[in-house]
Amino acid sequence: MGAEGRVVLVGGYGVVGAQLAGLLRERHPDLPLLIAGRREEPARELAARLGGAEGVALEVRTPGALAALGGRPRAVLSLVNDPDDVLLMAASGDGVPVLDITRWTSRMMATVLRLSGAPPRAPVLLGSAWMAGLVPRLVALAAGRVGRLERVEVAIRFALADQAGPDSLEYMDRLGLSFEVTEDGRERQVQPLTDGRRVTFSDGRATRVFRLDTPEQATLPRVLGARSVATRLGFDSGSATWTLVVLQRLGILRLLQHPRWTALRRTLLTGSNTGGEAAWVADVEGERGHVRIEVVDPKGQAHLTAVGALLGAERLLGLDGAPPPPAGVWFPEHEPRPEQTLATLRACGVEVRINESLAREVA
Repeated sequence: MGAEGRVVLVGGYGVVGAQLAGLLRERHPDLPLLIAGRREEPARELAARLGGAEGVALEVRTPGALAALGGRPRAVLSLVNDPDDVLLMAASGDGVPVLDITRWTSRMMATVLRLSGAPPRAPVLLGSAWMAGLVPRLVALAAGRVGRLERVEVAIRFALADQAGPDSLEYMDRLGLSFEVTEDGRERQVQPLTDGRRVTFSDGRATRVFRLDTPEQATLPRVLGARSVATRLGFDSGSATWTLVVLQRLGILRLLQHPRWTALRRTLLTGSNTGGEAAWVADVEGERGHVRIEVVDPKGQAHLTAVGALLGAERLLGLDGAPPPPAGVWFPEHEPRPEQTLATLRACGVEVRINESLAREVA
């Protein structure tokens, strides 16, 4: 057993990780996988079900944990929190490609600074934007049609009954903290759960959505030059949305930021875990017109996140028909073949609609 030549899925037996492992096995049957996580037993069980895989225990906070696996991995797919960058820095320093999908904006920017001091010897793809970078990946596709980006408005509908692991609920810990956005080319601080909008999704249902801290609000201005970016989220239960909004306005969410209240904060958003539909829309305005992107995954947000991670993994490994990226820091917006993204999404059962309203070129 060892990591030599294998793609290591850290957190590979989790809610998202297990679905990503299944997608990789389905699309790339000969790709050797190593399922890693804190507990060896579930890692081995999933590896046995997949076939052509192995399972092992790995703790991301332990220095030298990756080297202890033995051999040089083909890539590391980090699907769990690596808050101190122990795993990421070890892999990138050894020249192992890395995909990471679990960072909030401030942590992602801190990682970029850390990597600037120790430049990676392999590509590092920071795919932590919504749905493992799916939002900015499709915005990049729209940018190719509308030209210079003026405004990007993203609205997410979250199903409370959907499956969600502990890492995916981490955004609850951000709801009491202000964050930075770019509007008209200038940066400013906003409070979460403010600036509400009523958005109609592709099924005709209108949902009230409010500001949320997500990494694409930092990367789209810096990578694609978007002058304004806003991401908002609402729940399929209007009462749940308004409960959080009221708690925010009363200052209670900020009071709940103490670590002793972590379980309570996350309980506020814990549903039945029986499954639900994932849906989001993005309105992209540019110098040549407007594109509306509508995405629905009947299999839920964990599956949609796994598909986003699949796109990142295939990009990192050069399995999407384009050469793998060189050493350096990359984001989902750096997509060389955006049309291929649509084909992969639809092959995975994700519904995507793109409606364009573009100005005609004057002869």
